[in-house]
Amino acid sequence: MSTGVFDFRGKAFIVTGGRSGIGERVVERLLEAGASVASIDIAAVPEVDQGERLDLACDVTSESAVNEAVEDVTARFGGIDGVVQSAGIAEDAVLWKMTDKAWSDVLDVNLKGAFHVLRAVVPVLRERGGGSIVNIASINGLRGKFGQANYAASKAGLIGLTKTAARELGAFHVRVNAIAPGLVRTPMIAALPRYFVDEAVEQAILDRVTEPDDVADAVLFLLSDMARQITGETLRVDAGQYI
Repeated sequence: MSTGVFDFRGKAFIVTGGRSGIGERVVERLLEAGASVASIDIAAVPEVDQGERLDLACDVTSESAVNEAVEDVTARFGGIDGVVQSAGIAEDAVLWKMTDKAWSDVLDVNLKGAFHVLRAVVPVLRERGGGSIVNIASINGLRGKFGQANYAASKAGLIGLTKTAARELGAFHVRVNAIAPGLVRTPMIAALPRYFVDEAVEQAILDRVTEPDDVADAVLFLLSDMARQITGETLRVDAGQYI
């Protein structure tokens, strides 16, 4: 049953990275709003079907795994109305200490993985007659970040991919937007040294740390018809860190 402002009854969505952090909260909020949701995550147990929630184990860096997952979701729900790309990793180091593996691992998940999902879902959305895609980027893709050359590059690339996809898919009534969070209270952030968190809080204009719910609210807005004239945009949800 739908609750709150958003009503997604009769709609079906894919959320990558749906087993933790922002992705997990987006899955929960979409279910609360009446949607059918497929969570695609490398950490998911294979093929868990819980009513309107489907959990699929999938490595987004694998083209074949993504294609298979999208086919499974389409068959299960009879189509797809939107996608939220929240799968992402970080392996931080300054440039002169960053390994080729750390560079490639982050770009493969955060950018190539997003490309794989986009390419797989576009035919389904076109057949559906439209839809909405929301990519979770980062303010560090807009401004850069000390010690995060790979992560910042991947998120900058994701923003560029978002704008290009918006141009290419607009004629098919598919909207593509990005959200650029700042520091968000997730398990990934909990693993960071304390000074990273302190620095982010000091940068913020609003006197609180952004929660997954804050980002999920923005995601649901962009997925909804309330944002039907918004595409190619990057919405910062960062408590004012960027400015």
